Amino acid sequence: MDIDPGLRERKKRQTRQLISDVASGLFLQRGFDNVTVAEVAQAADVSAKTVFNYFPRKEDLFLDRGPEATELVTRAVRERAEGERPLAALRGLIFRLLRENHPLSGIRDGQHHFWQVILDSPALRARGREALEELETLIATLLAEATGARPGDIEPRLAAGLFLTAYRTVYAASARRLMAGERAADVLPDHLALLDHAFDAVNRACPDF
Repeated sequence: MDIDPGLRERKKRQTRQLISDVASGLFLQRGFDNVTVAEVAQAADVSAKTVFNYFPRKEDLFLDRGPEATELVTRAVRERAEGERPLAALRGLIFRLLRENHPLSGIRDGQHHFWQVILDSPALRARGREALEELETLIATLLAEATGARPGDIEPRLAAGLFLTAYRTVYAASARRLMAGERAADVLPDHLALLDHAFDAVNRACPDF
């Protein structure tokens, strides 16, 4: 008897989440570089091949929300309200994630444990930089698509780079405060105000997006 496709997809999501949760727990306890994929597989009661089926790279076991971020960014731009500019849609997405205390918002109590694992691992830091480059490329592609830019136009890439730089600069400043022991509730108001200021500057620099 055929398996319901919906059930199959749910089982896949559950398996992926199980592997990710087990891996994150081990990385937080022992450090990313001190845990092997084989140990993750054993702890999750799956094979190493299964782990790699869901996570082609070890780094993606910890930085596991990349696909979700890609989907959210893509939908924000492509499904934006009529007349809304693409950068405004991305701005709205970021503020919505912050209001919902979503893990991708980054401004949450306990987040410093996650950052410390990354700071302690050259491999994770390198993968993080690579992921940001991938995100910039995605945003540039979406901006070009949304505005009908010609192939090779530099403006969408420039707008994407400025938007991400603004976001990263504010995020880094808030992250330092959280790492120093401040509560997310105390950091969040300043974080929101700085994001508004930074994104306003990007809007002035990139009025076509």
